[in-house]
Amino acid sequence: MLEELKTKTFATEAEEAQWWESHEDELAGEFEKAGAEGRLGFGTVVKRAPLPSTTIRLDPEDISKARVQAAERGLRYQTYLKMIIHEALREAEKKQHSAAS
Repeated sequence: MLEELKTKTFATEAEEAQWWESHEDELAGEFEKAGAEGRLGFGTVVKRAPLPSTTIRLDPEDISKARVQAAERGLRYQTYLKMIIHEALREAEKKQHSAAS
């Protein structure tokens, strides 16, 4: 089943929806098996290779603010901080490209 899923392609969304529905029980069994074997990851996509880690020191007040804001969005604060950093880097890159144009 998993090997088939890795190479499966669909002509339309309707065809894909029908396939998922027709294999619902089989897929549920695969998830249960993977959970029992400890092969499930956290989140919607589990990265195949570990990301490099870094350490930064933050003011405790900033961490508190991040925790509150993350909780309001239903996120863990580390995830929220990564999201903020990613957005800031993307915006800075956009500004650089528009200034160079």
